[in-house]
Amino acid sequence: MLTRKQHELLRFIQVRLEDTGISPSFEEMKEALDLKSKSGVHRLISALEERGFIRRLPNRARALEVLKQPENITTKPAVRKAPANSNDAPRPRTPLTAPANDVIEIPLHGRIAAGVPIEALEGQSTLPVPAALLGTGEHYALEVSGDSMIEAGILDGDFALVKKTNTARDGEIVVALVRGEEATLKYLRRENGMVRLDPANAAYEPQIYGSAEVEVQGKLAGLLRRYN
Repeated sequence: MLTRKQHELLRFIQVRLEDTGISPSFEEMKEALDLKSKSGVHRLISALEERGFIRRLPNRARALEVLKQPENITTKPAVRKAPANSNDAPRPRTPLTAPANDVIEIPLHGRIAAGVPIEALEGQSTLPVPAALLGTGEHYALEVSGDSMIEAGILDGDFALVKKTNTARDGEIVVALVRGEEATLKYLRRENGMVRLDPANAAYEPQIYGSAEVEVQGKLAGLLRRYN
């Protein structure tokens, strides 16, 4: 059974995630629950995490995910009322802005072909990405080379944001490693025991391989584009 403050914090986090897609900062949680210090927030977060109501997302400072809600939860986030003495009234709050953890660094692994497969280079660079563009799980970025996916809105020089996974459904855009050496960004299709990698450009033909020749290394989660 959760305490009142635990209920309030859980509900506050859930509402903020539903409204903005970004978990609140510790300072915002402290103010919302009228706590005296951030250490109180830390204790509440730890208690909710131990009981399986929330979890901390990897690679993101202070980012949280709500896993479940208590049954029959009715508690709303605490609202601070102005004191009777108008001289003690709190100062108006400025509109909430995205916290500093809105941008995270993910690995940037070189270039990937959106045409004829080329080698996917492993690199040590990182790319700053708005956290709102990514969901749960581990992600990495690849710079797109070629024009075979332009009809899907993926252009040469774009950064493909990829969720790391070795499974994907038909019709999803994936990073496919071909014959253990070359990688390409294509629509995934399976038919008659074969794997077809479809471009999104009428000038290119589909690529067909045996199922053992293709390994899914991730699926497209988003794009970043530079305008120079």
